[in-house]
Amino acid sequence: MRPDLHEANRRSWNEATRAHNSHKGDQAAFFRAGGSTLYPEELDMLGDVAGRSLAHLQCNSGQDSLSLARLGARVTGVDISDEAVAFAARLSAESGVAARFERSDLFDWFAKARTEGRRFERVFTSYGTICWLSDLKAWGRGVADLLEPGGRFGMVEFHPFSLVFDPQWTPRHDYFAEGPIEEPDGVGDYLADSGETLALDAYHAGVEGFRNPNPAFEFYWGVGEVVSALVEAGLTLERLVEYPYSNGWAAFANMQDLSGGRLAPPPSMPRIPLMYGLSATRPG
Repeated sequence: MRPDLHEANRRSWNEATRAHNSHKGDQAAFFRAGGSTLYPEELDMLGDVAGRSLAHLQCNSGQDSLSLARLGARVTGVDISDEAVAFAARLSAESGVAARFERSDLFDWFAKARTEGRRFERVFTSYGTICWLSDLKAWGRGVADLLEPGGRFGMVEFHPFSLVFDPQWTPRHDYFAEGPIEEPDGVGDYLADSGETLALDAYHAGVEGFRNPNPAFEFYWGVGEVVSALVEAGLTLERLVEYPYSNGWAAFANMQDLSGGRLAPPPSMPRIPLMYGLSATRPG
């Protein structure tokens, strides 16, 4: 485990989060009007959340957390970024959508939750979370320990195979790369790169020409490693689904807009997996 690199990532995310939220306009009004940032894939993996306790791991600025709370879940979100958690708490208060947010390195939070005996009926994580974890086996054990017997873990993540390509679809990176891999430019402004597909009601210019002064460190985990970490922790895998499109993130050139925020490779390319989703349960 590399808490020193987690701390570096905290600083990088603090800078980037301010830029990301600058592009989303009046988010409290969006939620007061009944808005949601969820895609069908997330709910498909989580199942019914109404009335259930739910831990949202690496919740970022809380938009998905509040969307789940609007569906009736009792949500606790956790994230390493001070900026993200402070924003999420303000957004909850200003929108009137109740949720609890806690700032912590995820592994420290797992240890504290374990000591306190905290359990949840649902645990959730999505989109660009796995790559910030330095110890996947400890993550799997943490998820398993959080779940009530019979509880479900749901996850949707960008497919690691897509990360083999550079933005022009040229194979450039090793699927089996071992971390940590330093990103000298830190967490970027992917909201600005993706535009309307990651905005809420509309894209707002906000911060322009963002440059992150803090480097970031990523860890590459294959699908097999993610599944194995959960199974070895005692969870039962229910479903594993690969998707030939990406929700929201316009990471590559000339992506097809499939509507509803879904983006696919250009028509000249064969279909490849850009996301995967899984659900796993803790035996009762």
